[in-house]
Amino acid sequence: MDSITLVYWALGALLVLLALRVPVAAALGLVAIVGIYILMGERATWGVLRSVPHAFAAHWSLSAIPMFLFMGYICFSAGLTDGLFRVARAWLTFLPGGLAISSVGGAALFSSVTGSSVACAAAMGKIAVPAMLERGYDPKLAVGTIAAAGTMGSLIPPSTILLLYAVFAEVPVSELFIGAVIPGLLTAVMYSAMILLRVRYNPALAPRETAVDWRERFVSLGQTWPLFLLIVTVFGGIFGGLFSATEAGAIGALVSILIGFAKKTLSWKALVQAALETIRSTSAIFLIAVAAALLTRLFAFAGFPDYVQGLIGDDLSPLTIILAVSLIYLLLGMFLDPIGVMLLTLPVLLPIFDNAGISLIYAGVIITKYLEIGLITPPVGLNVFVIKNVVSGKVSTSDVFRGVGWFLLADVVTVAILIAFPATVLWLPELIRG
Repeated sequence: MDSITLVYWALGALLVLLALRVPVAAALGLVAIVGIYILMGERATWGVLRSVPHAFAAHWSLSAIPMFLFMGYICFSAGLTDGLFRVARAWLTFLPGGLAISSVGGAALFSSVTGSSVACAAAMGKIAVPAMLERGYDPKLAVGTIAAAGTMGSLIPPSTILLLYAVFAEVPVSELFIGAVIPGLLTAVMYSAMILLRVRYNPALAPRETAVDWRERFVSLGQTWPLFLLIVTVFGGIFGGLFSATEAGAIGALVSILIGFAKKTLSWKALVQAALETIRSTSAIFLIAVAAALLTRLFAFAGFPDYVQGLIGDDLSPLTIILAVSLIYLLLGMFLDPIGVMLLTLPVLLPIFDNAGISLIYAGVIITKYLEIGLITPPVGLNVFVIKNVVSGKVSTSDVFRGVGWFLLADVVTVAILIAFPATVLWLPELIRG
């Protein structure tokens, strides 16, 4: 059996294992180890197992992942994020569908301290969905808004997916974070615009809220100033070049602890619980990432990236490649875990991007946006099931999927803008780079 045929068999076995609901890390690792053993023999396999996991896990940039996760868990445990929805509600309820638009704004702010789509959807779902349902909002609009808005946790820094991509693609984390800012804000604007237009056309979807006076608006800001201070400290430092993304995560975690203790909303028990949650989440992410690194080594030994590049040739334009990649990610995202999808495909796609002259910063943001869409795409749609569990019986799973349909249309418009105007991603990194 030649090496390329072996890779095809490995990919087929991987798809079967994933279809059988074998955990992503176990499936990736098993296929990679068996493939390397068949291709290279026992001695080489042991050598890879000794070197690759340590070399990958010891990568300095990856230490930002537990730091940002820890910061997010502390903010949640200390109640620092509780006022986000109230702030957005105070300032945005004058708009048609104001509560839904406020939920999008609150989710965007929450995403800037959590880095996780699932955590963002779960946290905002507990606060915003009951508030919208109590005020007579259409249930499909209410749950669809939070399921879709939660996906911004994958795109708005400090995104775990962006951090992993930066390590695999060997691009600066800070530039990738900066490049994701405008697409993240554009996503929030598109979601909000879609809600506003739908409610204007059909006011029955969302009863009009009573006006909020200016005093209440500024009071709401006063309740959440520590969180805004944290966001400015962390991202101001990154974008200003004062410290790296890893240092920013550590500083953010420390500042969030100090704020929690200063406000007397963070207990030692909650701090320990946040640490344990961080350890669990980091371990799960690293297991998948290390297994993907092993699969990458199998692909490299087999010469698979060069083989794929040879099949494609040099005739395809960057636009054709980006469109083809969009179809691949949207298809795989319907069935597989976002991190698994990204780490499975990057070993093949990164050389193609590089050969076509596509900026790896731009490619990273586009890929993350595709993975974000996969979180609300049937039949898996992870965020959909998160919201279904949060509302527990108030709406059906099919209602949540119907609710996110309109947001998928908004995402299509957002992706079209990002593809048509690459500067939406590249302008800020180039500006900061000087």
